[in-house]
Amino acid sequence: MAGKSEQNTHNLVDGPIQQSLIRMTMPMIIGMLMLFTFSLVDTWFISFLGTESLTAISFTFPVTFFVMSLAIGLGIGASAVVGKYLGASEYDKAKEAATVINYISFALACIVVLLCWTFMEQIFALMGARQQLMGPIRAYMSVWFPGSVLVVCIMTGNSVLRACGDTKTPSILMVLSGLINAILDPLLIFGLGPFPELGIQGAAWATVIAWSIGFSYLFYLLIYKVEMVSRSVPHQTVMKSSGRDMLRIGIPAAGANMMTPLAAGIMTAIAAGFGDTAVAAFGVGARIEPIATLLVLAISSSLPPLISQNYGADRIDRVEEAYRLAIKFILFWQLFVYVLLCIGAGMIAGVFSDDPEVIEAIRLFVWIMPVGYGLQGIIILTNSSLNALHRPLSALYLSIARFFMFYVPLAYVGSMYFGLFGFFAGAVCGNFAMAMISWHTFNRAISGEHRLQEKAA
Repeated sequence: MAGKSEQNTHNLVDGPIQQSLIRMTMPMIIGMLMLFTFSLVDTWFISFLGTESLTAISFTFPVTFFVMSLAIGLGIGASAVVGKYLGASEYDKAKEAATVINYISFALACIVVLLCWTFMEQIFALMGARQQLMGPIRAYMSVWFPGSVLVVCIMTGNSVLRACGDTKTPSILMVLSGLINAILDPLLIFGLGPFPELGIQGAAWATVIAWSIGFSYLFYLLIYKVEMVSRSVPHQTVMKSSGRDMLRIGIPAAGANMMTPLAAGIMTAIAAGFGDTAVAAFGVGARIEPIATLLVLAISSSLPPLISQNYGADRIDRVEEAYRLAIKFILFWQLFVYVLLCIGAGMIAGVFSDDPEVIEAIRLFVWIMPVGYGLQGIIILTNSSLNALHRPLSALYLSIARFFMFYVPLAYVGSMYFGLFGFFAGAVCGNFAMAMISWHTFNRAISGEHRLQEKAA
């Protein structure tokens, strides 16, 4: 087995860190752009159906991102385990782990989706969705939920490829899926040509069809071309050992990622106190954020394989260099992005609504929230680095602290005293506090690894 898998694996423990990081990040930028334009394109087309439909799709975002976070978390576990084996040149163990990880991801996705489906109406009611919105929400989610099992498997499979140092193939898959979604959206939402007019449900069908095509091609590659996933069911002993390693990282990582949509649900409920206008604006802003932080998200996917392979090879000096280089770049980049967003705030708001109140609320979001995106970058990159160092519980504790000690509480307090402005500003203050704590936590983890190396020497 090692033959083809070894040939398709890029060694990330040699050569300049900066070049390796750039080589892996560049394809991810394009791939991530297309991944997050799924929801942005859906939102744009749905906005033509009116403010009620736009509000309904805004309520779905925290729930859809909850499932996506499970996918991202399990992918982090896959990347960390497979990457460490590859860094230590244990190719057979890497394939065993990759195979088991995909079985586990499918099973966990089915369980989570079934629970979300069962309690769908209660979940959205807790978020503050009015009864009139339940119809369009149900129409969208009844298609999206079953199809989301595919995206969990896609994320895990892509993480296996990234652990091998291949970021180009996952990016190509995401680009193709994004293009298919963008083409199908208007056809199925508005019923153009021979296609039926499905309204908000058409956006969900477009997404699921795009995922289905991407899923089929990805697992053809993993099983037959790259040979990083076995065609047969692994032995029970292998299932237990590889599954334990993956879940030890993947479950806390998924839990940490799920803090984001959980907090988004609470934030949506707070925004609902200001009316449908604020919910629509917050929903648009939540879809703009992944695009504005695109480079952070791309590096958070390319940095862990680099760290995992060097960690497996005991090159802690290169781990530290990669982290510091990524943080320094992101801080400068996000400042540049913030300036661009401020300049284009009015134009961005006008793209998504012609309602003056919604436009004003979107402008306020754009002027305030992106101030903290660089700080958010520190938090995200620290969490992904800690997972790559096989310290998932540290990343989980940081995520819990961020959302339930700083981000949400400060946003709520700000909203009580300063309205919508205070709501956004409080969230930024929460990101600032957690960025400082995250930076300190990573430095302490690296110091611990250096001490272990010194003792071993």
